[in-house]
Amino acid sequence: MRLVIFTEPQQGATHGDLTRVARTAEAAGFDGFFRSDHYLAMGVPGEPGPTDAWVTLGALAVQTSRIRLGTLVTSATFRLPGPLAIAVAQVDEMSGGRVELGLGGGWFEREHAAYGIPFPAVGERFDRLEEQLEIVTGLWSTPAGATFDFHGKHYDLSDSPALPKPVQSPRPPVIVGGHGRKRTPSLAARFADEFNVPFAPVSEVAPTFERVRQACAAIGRETPPVFSAAVETVVGRDDAEVRRRAAAIGADAGELRAKGAAVGTPGEVVEVIRRYAEAGATRLFLQTMDVTDLDHIELIASTVAAQL
Repeated sequence: MRLVIFTEPQQGATHGDLTRVARTAEAAGFDGFFRSDHYLAMGVPGEPGPTDAWVTLGALAVQTSRIRLGTLVTSATFRLPGPLAIAVAQVDEMSGGRVELGLGGGWFEREHAAYGIPFPAVGERFDRLEEQLEIVTGLWSTPAGATFDFHGKHYDLSDSPALPKPVQSPRPPVIVGGHGRKRTPSLAARFADEFNVPFAPVSEVAPTFERVRQACAAIGRETPPVFSAAVETVVGRDDAEVRRRAAAIGADAGELRAKGAAVGTPGEVVEVIRRYAEAGATRLFLQTMDVTDLDHIELIASTVAAQL
């Protein structure tokens, strides 16, 4: 099981906070540092304010040396697909080929209203996501010297040189995720290198993975994407420390445990991770909300990751 530290900077974080988390995660041996792509806090003031995901990752590309970097997930409503492909390819080059793109349709209407971003109906958001996935992967995979054209309902590209090329070949990994029963598995089957189930009880994870396998079979894809999950994470050396860390992020440890989150002492959390592995996940995104608590990250590495 590969472990990723997953942050939610819209809840309140500076770039300095995120740099310290990413460097601590890298030094501790984690597989990746990922962040959400949101412009509005949820349930808290969110000061000092949001930070842009790809600006953050561009900086971290030259502030780290080994750890994988990515989004879970970038919203297709935030960016046009051509400029997005350029930005991700640029950060991939800056990092020496360590970037992954999680791309989703967008869901948080209030952040769109707060920053003047159009928020179409859910059907159109999925249509736009599908076209964006086709464009971004198409631009990256266009042979050197050739051009790329796309004519869809929402986007048109004509005679694009399809530059710059990312460092990773054939492309940076693309992550698709969600709980949808039809279109989400279909998009994952067509475009994803990894499929992620976010914040679901472990009992729902295996059936969701199976829908993706079935969608792959339906189009003749022999090898399904890598399977992963995201889970709320609070680890303490004892119950008192677990409760303290949960309270620091405005949560109740008992309620988180009841939801099946990765909450508890190291032994408890190892058991939760084992259940995700049995469901088919090979990578787990550990949502760590307190970006000032670097001891938490080091504790997970030394007491949880060490047992896997």
